[in-house]
Amino acid sequence: MIRVLIVDDQVMVREGFSVLLNAMPDIEVVGEAVDGRQAVAKVGELRPDVVLMDIRMPEMNGLDATREIVAADADAKVLVLTTFDLDEYVYQALRAGASGFLLKDASAGQLADGVRVVASGEALLAPTVTKRLISEFSRLGTPRAPAQERIGELTERETEVLVLVAQGLSNGEIAEHLVVAESTVKTHVSRILVKLGLRDRTQAAVFAYEVRLVTPGG
Repeated sequence: MIRVLIVDDQVMVREGFSVLLNAMPDIEVVGEAVDGRQAVAKVGELRPDVVLMDIRMPEMNGLDATREIVAADADAKVLVLTTFDLDEYVYQALRAGASGFLLKDASAGQLADGVRVVASGEALLAPTVTKRLISEFSRLGTPRAPAQERIGELTERETEVLVLVAQGLSNGEIAEHLVVAESTVKTHVSRILVKLGLRDRTQAAVFAYEVRLVTPGG
């Protein structure tokens, strides 16, 4: 059973998501929070598997809450909820440690699938979102030297896998693309995370954008 905490300052949103997720046989909503500060406290109390996190809230916004939650628990999975895929805070949330993001108008199936994907340790980066991220990072100019140097620690195949992760492919899709076993891809991804000192696939994707392994049209 996947335990979920819903964080949103709008009661109708919280109640709506609760009804949708509790209707799933493998998902249980264990709590709700009205702002980021309450979310941080409830994560410590309830230890949910996934936190559905709104960004724009009073008291403490979702961005600051995500930073605190991830800093306190490296295994925490935060799925950011937003109204617009162009929301600038989405990029900041991913840098802060969120495992992906979902639009608030997602269907019940998309919402449940998103929770399952994040709970399993995968990144939730839809193709449209990936394009936005690439464009955003392309505006940032020259990558930081330390980040660029860390790429040299990867093998050629690991670099290839990192690019595919950043493009939003799942382990299965990467395995099919490279004509290797899915277990081999999982091993590559694990080694990439260890070598680069990253916590999950989403941070790996962000890293790839920052060092220009992935570029618009690339």
